[in-house]
Amino acid sequence: MRCLDSEPILDLPEARCTSIGQPRPEHGLRAGAGRVATARVGGASAIVACMASSPLQLLSPSPRGRCAWIISASHGGGLLAGDEVSLEVEVGGDSTALLSTQAGTKIYRSRGAIATQRLGARVGPGAVLAVLPQPVSCFASARYRQEQRLELAPGASLLWLDALVAGRVARGERWAFDEYRSRVEVVMGGRTILADGLRLVPGEGPPLGERLSGVDFLATVVALGPASARHARALQERLASSPATPDSPVLAAASPLGDGVLVRIASRSIEDGLAFVRERLAFVAAVTGVDPFTHIP
Repeated sequence: MRCLDSEPILDLPEARCTSIGQPRPEHGLRAGAGRVATARVGGASAIVACMASSPLQLLSPSPRGRCAWIISASHGGGLLAGDEVSLEVEVGGDSTALLSTQAGTKIYRSRGAIATQRLGARVGPGAVLAVLPQPVSCFASARYRQEQRLELAPGASLLWLDALVAGRVARGERWAFDEYRSRVEVVMGGRTILADGLRLVPGEGPPLGERLSGVDFLATVVALGPASARHARALQERLASSPATPDSPVLAAASPLGDGVLVRIASRSIEDGLAFVRERLAFVAAVTGVDPFTHIP
């Protein structure tokens, strides 16, 4: 999909998207589908296309500036059994885009149908994409699958976070869902540099509560590309110089990934895990010009 000012993204009837003031087709998307495109326009990063179909909703507190900021939300505050949400993101060359969520993604209980969420992103040369959603929380008996594919052109940069919490711990729902499956692929310059998956399904091995005893928060962080290279090296060095101890509230390990870093995090509490992520990713503001962890619309 090309993002040129002189060419429409889709040849469909248009209406104004009141949240960001950009044209948005009213038809042509299946339920739960959305598309966003950014480009470098007049020296700034700008949203040049935005469209979504319920239950997916797309908002932007900053459609133009140093960073184009897009927030995804869902009607009802979460995903119901059988919901299928998919989002395509095109970050044009030399533009910067931040994709976050309005709140944590709640996955409600299911009697069999699976809630799914997919993200496909293409990041052009010299562009930056930061994908920093709030954590996923699966309620008791929930079933959820997510797939993400992130394609980076040469010279593109990526900041990516994926986090999962144990559920409604205060209500006694610790790892009480029926299915959680997640897969991410990162492709850089046409070469797959990361293919990672997490599968948590009761009945496959020991009970989830036993396997994850003492852990209420899991997260994975990826930082790649020239825009974050210095910060990725500093993060890796910092974690290497601070080895975890048996009584550490947060366990974290960093590995080199291309010209960046891959970080895996496990925390004994949700609060400690979130604080750790926010503190270690404080450099996001320097890369994008926006701090989504403290500046939430």
